[in-house]
Amino acid sequence: MQCSWKAVLLLALASIAIQYTAIRTLTAKSFHSCPVSSPVNCSLSQDPDAAERLCDESPTFSYNLSRKTHVLILATTRSGSSFVGQLFNQHFDVFYLFEPLYHVQYTLIPKLTQSKSTTDRRVMLGASRDLLRSLYDCDLYFLENYIKPQPVNHTTDRLFRRGASKALCSPPVCEAMGAADLHLEEGDCVKKCGTLNLTLATESCREHGHVAIKTVRVPEVSDLRALVEDPRLNLKVIQLVRDPRGILASRSETFRDTYRLWRIWDGTGRKPYNLDVSQLTTVCEDFWNSVSTGLNRPPWLKGKYMLVRYEDLARNPMKKTEEIYDFLGIPMDGNVERWIQNNTRGDRSSSKHKYGTVRNSAATAEKWRFRLSYEIVAFTQRACQPVLAQLGYKSAASEEELKNLSISLVEERDFLPFS
Repeated sequence: MQCSWKAVLLLALASIAIQYTAIRTLTAKSFHSCPVSSPVNCSLSQDPDAAERLCDESPTFSYNLSRKTHVLILATTRSGSSFVGQLFNQHFDVFYLFEPLYHVQYTLIPKLTQSKSTTDRRVMLGASRDLLRSLYDCDLYFLENYIKPQPVNHTTDRLFRRGASKALCSPPVCEAMGAADLHLEEGDCVKKCGTLNLTLATESCREHGHVAIKTVRVPEVSDLRALVEDPRLNLKVIQLVRDPRGILASRSETFRDTYRLWRIWDGTGRKPYNLDVSQLTTVCEDFWNSVSTGLNRPPWLKGKYMLVRYEDLARNPMKKTEEIYDFLGIPMDGNVERWIQNNTRGDRSSSKHKYGTVRNSAATAEKWRFRLSYEIVAFTQRACQPVLAQLGYKSAASEEELKNLSISLVEERDFLPFS
């Protein structure tokens, strides 16, 4: 049977109309995911209608149509991460959280720092990813699962380093703070604000354009792949690295008990037989694995990853900060610029505690050269040689070369963001 050209035309027009209606219906819907409270709900063999009902009965999270940029500062202890965190904490439109994963670690695995178990690592990372996803969605109530004792009526005085977050020490979270209190120390903020109301903190988070989180409790960028690929988050990772010799020197001075054997070696010239070298080698291995992933530029990291050396930031803080904000696509405001000018030219007495950020940043980056003995430096160079070369850190061939600041141990490298 033959069809007339009129019939064919009518069929074509009808098909176009049906497709147009379908597209309009899809795009009109808000993209959302259905949060599950139990791994059982993740089964692919579930009745589709039952799964749909489960989603209908559960709260939904809107797709990130506003394209907020969320930031994760991926670092290790004593690498300058508190300093980098302040570059976001000072921004008027960024809601900043300092180490919220502390609560995950010390609730699930209190002795994780001594544990080498891969099972412990998987448990920690799984819980950490869940918490990060909730925090980027401004669901701060999720933190209550890990704060001990558990908050009452969504209020707590146990949030780790609450005073390090400007947003948590400002209205509406803390009405007691005024314009004259903007530069209070952390402890003063906590005393003045009292307990933290997580409902008000959640509201404040939603009022900000972006969320930035700093953590030293995720070893490698590959551990974040599920979050980076989540289209709701628009997450970008700033990986901060530092010369392992500088990290070791800073940890030995800051965590005196934990690094007691390193201090004995430095003071006596004799290496203790029971020295825990993993305190050094783990840092180098994590750097190597994570940076290798980033520099190999896998498709899932495109436009999402920037490598920053602490030394480059310390020497040119304004220039490097501008580059970071350009990568993120967030305008850098005057508050950040003023903070950099006021906090990178201080002397040793300017910083009141071990996590202080007021210092002569350029001098701080080189100070390790006078803190460590050459024997420890040489040992570190041998143990971490691959990552030193990868990141552009030169080895000191002698004690004279180590102490001579006219000889730079940092190569000029331009680690361009993966765009």
